[in-house]
Amino acid sequence: MSNIRKNLLLTGASRGIGHATVKRFSAAGWRVLTVSRQAFSEHCPWDGGEESHIQLDLSNMDALKDGVELIQQKLNGEPLHALVNNAGISPKGPGGERFNTLNSEYVDWLHVYNVNLFAPLILAQGLFEQLVQAKGAIVNVTSIAGSRVHPFAGSAYGSSKAALAALTREMAADFGPHGVRVNAIAPGEIDTSILSPGTEDLVEEIPLRRLGRPEEVASTIYFLCDAPSSYVTGAEVHINGGQHV
Repeated sequence: MSNIRKNLLLTGASRGIGHATVKRFSAAGWRVLTVSRQAFSEHCPWDGGEESHIQLDLSNMDALKDGVELIQQKLNGEPLHALVNNAGISPKGPGGERFNTLNSEYVDWLHVYNVNLFAPLILAQGLFEQLVQAKGAIVNVTSIAGSRVHPFAGSAYGSSKAALAALTREMAADFGPHGVRVNAIAPGEIDTSILSPGTEDLVEEIPLRRLGRPEEVASTIYFLCDAPSSYVTGAEVHINGGQHV
Protein backbone atom coordinates (compact mmCIF):
# COMPACT_ATOMS: atom_id res chain seq x y z
CA MET A 1 0.00 0.00 0.00
CA SER A 2 2.88 2.35 0.77
CA ASN A 3 4.00 2.18 -2.86
CA ILE A 4 0.71 3.58 -4.14
CA ARG A 5 0.92 7.25 -5.00
CA LYS A 6 -1.58 9.34 -3.07
CA ASN A 7 -3.68 12.02 -4.73
CA LEU A 8 -4.61 15.43 -3.30
CA LEU A 9 -7.05 17.91 -4.81
CA LEU A 10 -6.36 21.44 -3.57
CA THR A 11 -8.37 24.56 -4.38
CA GLY A 12 -6.90 28.05 -4.14
CA ALA A 13 -3.46 26.69 -4.89
CA SER A 14 -1.78 29.68 -6.47
CA ARG A 15 -0.51 31.60 -3.44
CA GLY A 16 -0.09 31.77 0.32
CA ILE A 17 -1.38 28.78 2.27
CA GLY A 18 -2.31 26.95 -0.93
CA HIS A 19 1.16 27.30 -2.39
CA ALA A 20 2.77 26.07 0.85
CA THR A 21 0.37 23.12 0.91
CA VAL A 22 1.35 22.08 -2.62
CA LYS A 23 5.01 22.10 -1.57
CA ARG A 24 4.32 20.11 1.63
CA PHE A 25 2.39 17.32 -0.06
CA SER A 26 4.66 17.23 -3.11
CA ALA A 27 7.67 16.80 -0.83
CA ALA A 28 5.96 13.76 0.68
CA GLY A 29 5.49 12.17 -2.74
CA TRP A 30 1.82 12.97 -3.30
CA ARG A 31 0.42 13.90 -6.69
CA VAL A 32 -1.24 17.29 -6.27
CA LEU A 33 -4.14 18.29 -8.48
CA THR A 34 -4.55 22.05 -8.21
CA VAL A 35 -7.59 24.22 -8.84
CA SER A 36 -7.54 27.99 -9.22
CA ARG A 37 -8.98 30.78 -11.35
CA GLN A 38 -5.56 31.33 -12.92
CA ALA A 39 -3.81 29.19 -15.48
CA PHE A 40 -0.84 27.18 -14.23
CA SER A 41 2.19 29.41 -13.66
CA GLU A 42 5.35 28.57 -15.55
CA HIS A 43 7.27 29.70 -12.47
CA CYS A 44 5.92 26.84 -10.32
CA PRO A 45 8.76 24.38 -9.68
CA TRP A 46 7.09 20.97 -9.40
CA ASP A 47 7.11 18.35 -12.13
CA GLY A 48 3.79 17.51 -13.76
CA GLY A 49 2.16 20.59 -12.30
CA GLU A 50 0.68 21.86 -15.54
CA GLU A 51 -0.90 18.49 -16.38
CA SER A 52 -2.36 18.35 -12.86
CA HIS A 53 -3.86 21.85 -12.89
CA ILE A 54 -7.54 22.64 -13.40
CA GLN A 55 -8.41 26.25 -14.23
CA LEU A 56 -11.85 26.77 -12.75
CA ASP A 57 -13.99 29.60 -11.42
CA LEU A 58 -15.47 28.16 -8.23
CA SER A 59 -18.17 30.84 -8.14
CA ASN A 60 -19.71 29.41 -11.32
CA MET A 61 -21.86 26.45 -10.30
CA ASP A 62 -22.41 25.31 -13.89
CA ALA A 63 -18.67 25.35 -14.62
CA LEU A 64 -18.08 23.49 -11.35
CA LYS A 65 -20.06 20.50 -12.56
CA ASP A 66 -17.89 20.30 -15.67
CA GLY A 67 -14.85 20.81 -13.47
CA VAL A 68 -15.73 17.76 -11.38
CA GLU A 69 -15.83 15.67 -14.55
CA LEU A 70 -12.42 17.01 -15.59
CA ILE A 71 -10.99 16.17 -12.16
CA GLN A 72 -12.36 12.64 -12.46
CA GLN A 73 -10.71 12.33 -15.86
CA LYS A 74 -7.37 13.44 -14.43
CA LEU A 75 -7.70 10.90 -11.60
CA ASN A 76 -8.30 8.27 -14.29
CA GLY A 77 -9.81 5.73 -11.92
CA GLU A 78 -7.36 6.38 -9.08
CA PRO A 79 -8.69 7.10 -5.57
CA LEU A 80 -8.66 10.60 -4.08
CA HIS A 81 -6.90 10.51 -0.74
CA ALA A 82 -7.47 14.13 0.22
CA LEU A 83 -9.60 17.11 -0.76
CA VAL A 84 -8.48 20.45 0.68
CA ASN A 85 -10.98 23.26 0.18
CA ASN A 86 -8.65 26.22 0.62
CA ALA A 87 -10.07 28.71 -1.90
CA GLY A 88 -11.81 31.68 -0.35
CA ILE A 89 -12.66 35.25 -1.32
CA SER A 90 -13.20 38.36 0.80
CA PRO A 91 -14.12 41.31 -1.40
CA LYS A 92 -13.85 44.94 -0.37
CA GLY A 93 -16.66 47.46 -0.28
CA PRO A 94 -17.35 49.87 -3.20
CA GLY A 95 -14.61 52.29 -2.09
CA GLY A 96 -12.19 49.68 -0.85
CA GLU A 97 -13.58 49.74 2.69
CA ARG A 98 -14.53 46.69 4.75
CA PHE A 99 -17.34 44.76 3.08
CA ASN A 100 -20.10 44.79 5.71
CA THR A 101 -23.84 44.21 6.06
CA LEU A 102 -24.72 47.79 5.06
CA ASN A 103 -22.60 48.38 1.95
CA SER A 104 -23.24 45.08 0.16
CA GLU A 105 -25.77 43.50 -2.17
CA TYR A 106 -27.26 40.02 -2.40
CA VAL A 107 -25.40 39.26 -5.63
CA ASP A 108 -22.10 40.02 -3.90
CA TRP A 109 -22.93 37.73 -0.99
CA LEU A 110 -23.97 34.97 -3.38
CA HIS A 111 -20.61 35.22 -5.14
CA VAL A 112 -18.75 34.86 -1.83
CA TYR A 113 -20.93 31.97 -0.66
CA ASN A 114 -20.56 30.12 -3.95
CA VAL A 115 -16.77 30.09 -3.56
CA ASN A 116 -16.44 29.78 0.22
CA LEU A 117 -19.30 27.42 1.07
CA PHE A 118 -21.07 25.81 -1.86
CA ALA A 119 -18.00 24.91 -3.94
CA PRO A 120 -16.52 22.77 -1.11
CA LEU A 121 -19.83 20.92 -0.82
CA ILE A 122 -20.23 20.38 -4.57
CA LEU A 123 -16.65 19.12 -4.92
CA ALA A 124 -17.07 16.72 -2.00
CA GLN A 125 -20.35 15.40 -3.40
CA GLY A 126 -18.97 15.09 -6.92
CA LEU A 127 -15.81 13.27 -5.82
CA PHE A 128 -17.51 11.15 -3.17
CA GLU A 129 -16.78 7.80 -4.82
CA GLN A 130 -13.09 8.58 -5.27
CA LEU A 131 -12.83 9.70 -1.63
CA VAL A 132 -14.56 6.56 -0.38
CA GLN A 133 -12.28 4.43 -2.54
CA ALA A 134 -9.27 5.92 -0.73
CA LYS A 135 -10.89 6.10 2.72
CA GLY A 136 -9.72 9.67 2.29
CA ALA A 137 -9.89 12.95 4.15
CA ILE A 138 -11.43 16.35 3.52
CA VAL A 139 -10.04 19.54 5.06
CA ASN A 140 -12.11 22.71 4.86
CA VAL A 141 -10.21 25.94 5.46
CA THR A 142 -12.32 28.20 7.68
CA SER A 143 -10.99 31.26 9.53
CA ILE A 144 -10.74 33.02 12.84
CA ALA A 145 -13.16 35.46 11.18
CA GLY A 146 -15.79 32.71 11.33
CA SER A 147 -16.11 33.09 15.10
CA ARG A 148 -15.64 36.85 15.67
CA VAL A 149 -16.01 40.13 13.82
CA HIS A 150 -12.67 40.76 12.15
CA PRO A 151 -11.29 44.26 11.46
CA PHE A 152 -10.41 43.45 7.84
CA ALA A 153 -12.27 40.33 6.70
CA GLY A 154 -15.74 41.21 5.44
CA SER A 155 -19.14 40.18 6.76
CA ALA A 156 -19.91 37.80 3.90
CA TYR A 157 -16.50 36.15 4.30
CA GLY A 158 -16.80 35.76 8.06
CA SER A 159 -20.32 34.40 8.00
CA SER A 160 -19.51 32.04 5.12
CA LYS A 161 -16.58 30.65 7.12
CA ALA A 162 -18.86 30.14 10.12
CA ALA A 163 -21.22 28.26 7.82
CA LEU A 164 -18.29 26.21 6.49
CA ALA A 165 -17.40 25.20 10.05
CA ALA A 166 -20.98 24.03 10.55
CA LEU A 167 -20.90 22.27 7.18
CA THR A 168 -17.74 20.47 8.30
CA ARG A 169 -19.63 18.96 11.24
CA GLU A 170 -22.52 17.92 9.00
CA MET A 171 -20.17 16.38 6.43
CA ALA A 172 -18.23 14.53 9.14
CA ALA A 173 -21.49 12.92 10.27
CA ASP A 174 -22.52 12.00 6.72
CA PHE A 175 -19.15 10.95 5.27
CA GLY A 176 -17.88 9.14 8.38
CA PRO A 177 -19.87 5.92 7.92
CA HIS A 178 -18.22 5.64 4.49
CA GLY A 179 -14.72 5.88 5.98
CA VAL A 180 -14.07 9.50 4.93
CA ARG A 181 -12.93 11.98 7.58
CA VAL A 182 -13.88 15.66 7.41
CA ASN A 183 -12.12 18.33 9.44
CA ALA A 184 -11.49 22.07 9.29
CA ILE A 185 -8.60 24.37 10.06
CA ALA A 186 -9.18 27.95 11.13
CA PRO A 187 -6.12 30.11 10.40
CA GLY A 188 -5.62 33.45 12.11
CA GLU A 189 -3.16 36.07 10.92
CA ILE A 190 -0.84 34.24 8.50
CA ASP A 191 2.07 36.03 6.84
CA THR A 192 1.05 35.96 3.17
CA SER A 193 0.91 38.46 0.33
CA ILE A 194 -2.83 39.06 0.89
CA LEU A 195 -2.50 40.50 4.41
CA SER A 196 -4.30 43.80 4.90
CA PRO A 197 -2.39 46.92 5.96
CA GLY A 198 -2.50 47.18 9.73
CA THR A 199 -2.28 43.45 10.37
CA GLU A 200 1.05 43.96 12.14
CA ASP A 201 -0.84 45.89 14.82
CA LEU A 202 -2.82 42.75 15.68
CA VAL A 203 0.39 40.92 16.64
CA GLU A 204 0.34 42.63 20.04
CA GLU A 205 -2.92 40.82 20.82
CA ILE A 206 -1.66 37.37 19.80
CA PRO A 207 -0.22 35.32 22.70
CA LEU A 208 2.67 34.02 20.57
CA ARG A 209 3.39 37.61 19.48
CA ARG A 210 3.99 36.82 15.82
CA LEU A 211 2.21 36.06 12.57
CA GLY A 212 1.80 32.48 11.49
CA ARG A 213 3.73 31.07 8.56
CA PRO A 214 2.04 29.41 5.56
CA GLU A 215 4.15 26.27 6.04
CA GLU A 216 2.81 25.93 9.61
CA VAL A 217 -0.72 25.85 8.23
CA ALA A 218 0.33 23.42 5.48
CA SER A 219 1.83 21.06 8.05
CA THR A 220 -1.44 20.97 9.99
CA ILE A 221 -3.37 20.27 6.80
CA TYR A 222 -0.96 17.43 6.05
CA PHE A 223 -1.46 15.99 9.55
CA LEU A 224 -5.23 15.95 9.03
CA CYS A 225 -4.81 14.07 5.74
CA ASP A 226 -2.31 11.53 7.03
CA ALA A 227 -2.38 8.42 9.23
CA PRO A 228 -1.60 10.09 12.59
CA SER A 229 -5.04 11.77 12.52
CA SER A 230 -6.92 8.59 11.54
CA TYR A 231 -9.44 8.93 14.40
CA VAL A 232 -9.94 12.69 14.06
CA THR A 233 -13.09 13.88 12.29
CA GLY A 234 -15.53 16.73 12.78
CA ALA A 235 -12.82 18.90 14.35
CA GLU A 236 -11.87 22.52 13.68
CA VAL A 237 -8.22 23.19 14.49
CA HIS A 238 -7.30 26.77 15.39
CA ILE A 239 -3.99 27.89 13.87
CA ASN A 240 -3.70 31.39 15.23
CA GLY A 241 -0.98 31.58 17.88
CA GLY A 242 -3.65 31.70 20.60
CA GLN A 243 -5.51 34.67 19.15
CA HIS A 244 -8.84 32.93 19.84
CA VAL A 245 -8.30 32.59 23.60
